[in-house]
Amino acid sequence: MSSHKSTLVPADPARGFYRVAIVGAGSLKGKEVAEVLDQRNFPSSGIKLLDDDESLGQLEAVKDEITFIQSVRAEQFEHTDFTFFASDAACTLKNWKQVEHSGSAIVDLSYALEDEPSATLRAPWVERQLGQVATPELAPGPVVVAHPVSLVLGLLMSRLQPKLPIQRAVATVFEPASEHGQKGMDELHEQTVNLLSFQQLPKQVFDVQVAFNVVARYGDQSRASLAGTTERIVKHYRRLLGDRAPLPSLLVLQVPTFHAHALSLNLQFAQPAEIGTISQALSGEHVAVIPTSEEAPSNVNAAGRADILVSVTSDSWDPNAAWVWAAADNLRLSAIAAVESAEAMAAARPRGQIQ
Repeated sequence: MSSHKSTLVPADPARGFYRVAIVGAGSLKGKEVAEVLDQRNFPSSGIKLLDDDESLGQLEAVKDEITFIQSVRAEQFEHTDFTFFASDAACTLKNWKQVEHSGSAIVDLSYALEDEPSATLRAPWVERQLGQVATPELAPGPVVVAHPVSLVLGLLMSRLQPKLPIQRAVATVFEPASEHGQKGMDELHEQTVNLLSFQQLPKQVFDVQVAFNVVARYGDQSRASLAGTTERIVKHYRRLLGDRAPLPSLLVLQVPTFHAHALSLNLQFAQPAEIGTISQALSGEHVAVIPTSEEAPSNVNAAGRADILVSVTSDSWDPNAAWVWAAADNLRLSAIAAVESAEAMAAARPRGQIQ
């Protein structure tokens, strides 16, 4: 894990710190955002933890201080500089306008605002790889954090394409239960326990058996869909990369794991490419290439890491092709992208509401 910590100079030296709110603070993403804010030394005078579900009143540790989760109310956003929406999409849609009206900058991890005309999709790691520099805005629109799979694919493909032109790519994505929050994690756990004890399976989230199973679509009663996830990944990838690298053909599968995405990526190059050359092209900031002498990347050893773990192997049947196996902590990558986006906006952050 990278030990780099950024240091910001607040827009208001007299006040010294920014005021931050996390909506959905009791969610997996919300807790991850709070942790990354602390790890990156984001200069906040206080972090309001807000939510609208059963986590209300729950005690949480933020920067070595104990605080509790409060309800989401309009007055909570007065004089707030940054608001992170780590809630579900419905909560974001319900509250974001009043947050914007209060003058707070918005960072959306729920994807609810991804099609708002004023919103900007962000993946700072990919932007730096492409040499893009975000222009500071006095009154920025909402920032939407890119899907972690589009971030991973975008970084790997944009790093390879200039050195080893890719003709075609095919990606299989293995989706963890944590992409559906704590409820998804709980349902996978309960299904596993109930299967072993021959009891009926809970199916409120997936409407299908996911324990000890791999599925390409959820049941008809599920509010989420793997097709919808695929569409979002493709949309975000296209917005991030445009025509700078080919769009991989994509298949998303739900697997019985709790944390971290795993991806299998088959790359067809214009000419034969050595494994060492591919590995060297992929190596760099945020990507750890794991040699065959070490434990292969997996959702287990990627959990909690701030890097994308990859290994590269040859395609036995095609000298112009290679396999890349990758694993990355979905929650950690989203939280880092969210906080880095806030850091970029802080460069032009005025005090209080913009008149």
